[in-house]
Amino acid sequence: MTATLSGCGGDSDGGDVTLKLVAADYGTGEANKSDTYWDGVARGFEASHPGIKVEVTVLPWTDVDRKVAQMVKAGKAPDIAQIGAYADYAKAGKLYSADQMLSVRTQANFLPVLADAGRVSQVQYGLPFVASTRLLFYNKKLFSQSGLDAPKTWSDIAGDAAALKAHGVKYPFALPLGQEESQAETLMWLLSGGGGYTDDVGSYNIDSAENIKTFDWLKSNLVDKGLVGPVAPGDLNRGKAFAAFTKGEVGMLNGHPTLMQEAQKQGVDVGMVPLPAVSGPTSSSMGVADWIMGFKQNKHRVETGKFFDFMFSDKNVIDFADTYDMLPVTDSASASMETDPKYKSLHKFLAALPNAQFYPFGKTSWARASESIKKNIGEAVEPGASPESVLERIAQESTTAESAE
Repeated sequence: MTATLSGCGGDSDGGDVTLKLVAADYGTGEANKSDTYWDGVARGFEASHPGIKVEVTVLPWTDVDRKVAQMVKAGKAPDIAQIGAYADYAKAGKLYSADQMLSVRTQANFLPVLADAGRVSQVQYGLPFVASTRLLFYNKKLFSQSGLDAPKTWSDIAGDAAALKAHGVKYPFALPLGQEESQAETLMWLLSGGGGYTDDVGSYNIDSAENIKTFDWLKSNLVDKGLVGPVAPGDLNRGKAFAAFTKGEVGMLNGHPTLMQEAQKQGVDVGMVPLPAVSGPTSSSMGVADWIMGFKQNKHRVETGKFFDFMFSDKNVIDFADTYDMLPVTDSASASMETDPKYKSLHKFLAALPNAQFYPFGKTSWARASESIKKNIGEAVEPGASPESVLERIAQESTTAESAE
């Protein structure tokens, strides 16, 4: 898609400017392609910024990160890229920082936890584009049939899963540790066990005592007791687990807003609670964010900033979040959705966002660390396996990647 805008370009070179924007497609088909959203933003921008043209290219998620990397390597970086990671480009000096582009009002409006997740060496380069949080989902019908209440602790999860299994539920607790997105499932469990991927100073500590204890518990109390269903966690991808939940075959799993909407469409009565921990609900959820950034190459700093200031208006932020069952990234848009009954189904996710914990996005080594987690973590709960040895292997590979930066 190409949208042409005209507007006041600011102080770049005194003439008309064309901004090139590459974005990811969040749609599931022709009916909800992200082209429609960007066309609306482009036309709105056109009304107040004559002299600026914007060429928008929307690509599938399977291609967009690779295509942008190729463009940058070829010396043809876009002015703006909406993709999954920013740290490599920031460390290479290819991006404008947030304060070089945005108005004070726009920059200050990001949710603090998301602004922090966009920093490299204390400087924000990644602008959060959209976010999501995770909650524990349970099938209310299956729980009612088994005489169960919503789980609050790990012990509740284990007891409920045993009861669900006794009532013939196919997946009492679906534990997707296959390669599709097991870095997310892993982090959710690590957080509920008081750990995480990094320590207080940002160094990897994947094999911490807390993390080892968490996976020992998972293996001993869920996997070894046959409470995770017919597919071994290391062979169960998120998509298959989610599909089983929408069919009413899963008692519990960790989920996000899109799954909630899809399950409800299929007639599943979904219960949602904060992730249980050892002695009660966790104080922080796992958060996920995608990013948008401005490249320096074409020297369109002022025009890029004007576009971002327009794009991050409440209307645009809420429109995108609403279309794709995601969460807004700004304080004002979040406050608006939290008080709107239309978004009642998202309120629990919105409430979890300010205290969410994110992947270590600011590390250029994170991509390699994430791959190691996806490749290896399923082995930690296999019969006869040692969770400690698997976590130590992942930790070693992650630390090696960090040292190679």
